Amino acid sequence: MFDVLHGPDGLPRCGWSVATDDYVAYHDMEWGLPVDDDQRLFEKLCLEGFQSGLSWLTILRKRDAFRRAFSGFEIAAVARYGPADVERLLRDSSIVRHRGKIEACVNNARQAMELTDTEGSLASFVWRYEPAPGDPMRTTCPEAIALARELKSRGFKFVGPTTAYAFMQSMGLVNDHVDGCALRPVSESARESFSRPTD
Repeated sequence: MFDVLHGPDGLPRCGWSVATDDYVAYHDMEWGLPVDDDQRLFEKLCLEGFQSGLSWLTILRKRDAFRRAFSGFEIAAVARYGPADVERLLRDSSIVRHRGKIEACVNNARQAMELTDTEGSLASFVWRYEPAPGDPMRTTCPEAIALARELKSRGFKFVGPTTAYAFMQSMGLVNDHVDGCALRPVSESARESFSRPTD
């Protein structure tokens, strides 16, 4: 899973990424590149929650449908969702229809609103937990455990340590492209030039 494999174009990539064209595009264009946009960060937190118990490929292929269903993951819009919206989403066969996860997404939007009131932005908050470089085979780290604990203490749901670490990997808080992957230096360069958000 963590070996370097060659994609259809011959480029060496993280082994997990060459199974489908969807994964190749996600790996090459998004995964591991640093993000400081609150809306994208919130979307990823929600989608990682929906992924729990499922494959990421399932969620990735439904991502456009999730965006349509959840107002583009605009935090203030999702925070205003009420019971009728939850029922609407439960009838939407284009997304994962799991009441607990849908309600968690709405709840987390409300918690994100409160968090930004006190911390300045979701981005500045999560980047405080940027992990030290480590083994790309790990599934969590002390910083992810701490982030998950703090989010839970603030009322967030479906944000365990493994989910928090997967979020960190995808949003570029850590570069977990394996050695030999052609995208590892791309991610590292982007991280070196990235200005960490402070408010």
